[in-house]
Amino acid sequence: MKRLIVCLFVGLMACSGPQESKTEQAKADRLPVGGMVAAANPLAVEAGLEMLRQGGSALDAAVAVQSVLGLVEPQSSGLGGGSFLLYYDAKTGDVVSFDGREAAPAGANANLFQGEDGNSLGFLDAVNSGRSVGVPGAVDMLALAHSEYGALPWKTLFAPGIKLAREGFKVSPRLAFVLNAYGYRAQLDKNAAARAYFFLPNGMPLPEGHLLQNPDYAATLTAISKNPRALLEGKIAQDIVDAVHLDPRPGTLSLDDLKNYHATRRQPVCRPFKDKQICSAPPPSSGGMAMNGIMGILENINFSADGAADPQNWHYFIEAQRLTYADRDLYMADNNFIDVPMKGLLNKSYLKHRAQSIDPTRAIVHVEPGPKEEIFAGQAMQERGKDNTDEVPGTTHMAIVDGAGNVVSMTTTVESVFGSKRFTNGFLLNNQLTDFARYPYDEGGKPLANAPAAGKRPRSSMSPTLVLDDGGAFYMATGSPGGNSIIAYTAKTLVGVLEWGLSPQEAINLPNVVARGDVTTVESPRADPALVPALVAMGHQIKEIRGENSGLHSILVGPDGTLIGGADPRREGVALVP
Repeated sequence: MKRLIVCLFVGLMACSGPQESKTEQAKADRLPVGGMVAAANPLAVEAGLEMLRQGGSALDAAVAVQSVLGLVEPQSSGLGGGSFLLYYDAKTGDVVSFDGREAAPAGANANLFQGEDGNSLGFLDAVNSGRSVGVPGAVDMLALAHSEYGALPWKTLFAPGIKLAREGFKVSPRLAFVLNAYGYRAQLDKNAAARAYFFLPNGMPLPEGHLLQNPDYAATLTAISKNPRALLEGKIAQDIVDAVHLDPRPGTLSLDDLKNYHATRRQPVCRPFKDKQICSAPPPSSGGMAMNGIMGILENINFSADGAADPQNWHYFIEAQRLTYADRDLYMADNNFIDVPMKGLLNKSYLKHRAQSIDPTRAIVHVEPGPKEEIFAGQAMQERGKDNTDEVPGTTHMAIVDGAGNVVSMTTTVESVFGSKRFTNGFLLNNQLTDFARYPYDEGGKPLANAPAAGKRPRSSMSPTLVLDDGGAFYMATGSPGGNSIIAYTAKTLVGVLEWGLSPQEAINLPNVVARGDVTTVESPRADPALVPALVAMGHQIKEIRGENSGLHSILVGPDGTLIGGADPRREGVALVP
């Protein structure tokens, strides 16, 4: 078997496959045919396809997709949010990661979400405050990635979004549903600018099919097309600061915070899995650790040939999730502020030891994080407490392959539904800082790894993931929105495709099963009727739910190089070729 490298979070160089095994002929044998875009809205997918037709790279298409998603799917992502992106360079076989995660302002501290009484703010009070807004990093990240991997001029990438914003687009079924279900409950109407845009004069939320124009958004895209840092410097930056300083609970975000922000090129977290290699985002994302932790545990498990039809296979998947989430919650955070023991968490012997704690027939009664002595291997460790971070579902994901075989897997978000509800220049600002722990200590008074701090980037569950084959060539891209459930959703596609032999669409269609802690949620309408009783009989605490907020998008390279896409039926995305 051809050698696979292990690329953990130990430096700044790109993760790449073994050069000696990647001859030009080998790469030609696996070259994807034609290109594909999979994303959460058909209008955004078409914008990406338009860039591919013009000879653009996967990165060019991602910029176009993002600019349109921020217009047609503002409840999930946008210009005012952040992102993590993985890029596969078909010429070199390198996988690189870009970090556009929002950062806390200089005025933030550990008590960011404490009220005057010393207690944590309620959920809506925290989310809808100016304190929740971090420096938006998605656009700066895309500009950084484009400077390395773009093929078309930056200015041309925004043409589809500018045209749609000026001429208008029909409000989609999902946007109309979310506005109707959450517009008032989430207090979107409390912000005057947001109310004027998202609601009719009679106070009703915009209905499905309503032609919605956004000239301010067109102007913002035009400004960005001329200056990639238009959100971080100049008039739009001042407008962002002004919006953050509005009541209720103004934030401290300043022009200096915006000006000093820079997206970062990082090394992805890559690890072998059997004859493949799995790569995902590094800290402050927990995606790389979580994808490789779950799959590294399951590498020690023998699934039955019945795949998704066997409840015991789901039992193994649940237990691997629980063990990984426990480690993730305790040990993962922004590694510029806290020691993140990535080597220990993904050590082969450690993951084998975690797998050995799984009983084939009975659920673990209560899952604890792995022992710090084993993970840190004698190194000093900062004291940290049991995590209390509350991530809510939101976000969007795209997977893109261009005709040359370059690949983007990108997850992007404004965090909660409609972000902080603060609206300026045609777009919403994020509430990403509520991805920090709202109270900085656990019940025993120990500090939390994910507590807020000035300049710190909150821990994320975003897990844009790439899988390489045994020669280091691109094999699969996948990822999802969904708050901390992103980890479970994305891992499900890896298990479904790599272990159970399913197509991307078949894997996406599987019931979502999320096991963070001692209670496991099962999307029972999509599950075999025998699954939940069988899991209960094994001792699992099961909470049945009717729907899950996933938005999975995946692309797989078939044996003949044909691209096989999948889009989550729980949203309105599609996977299309140019």
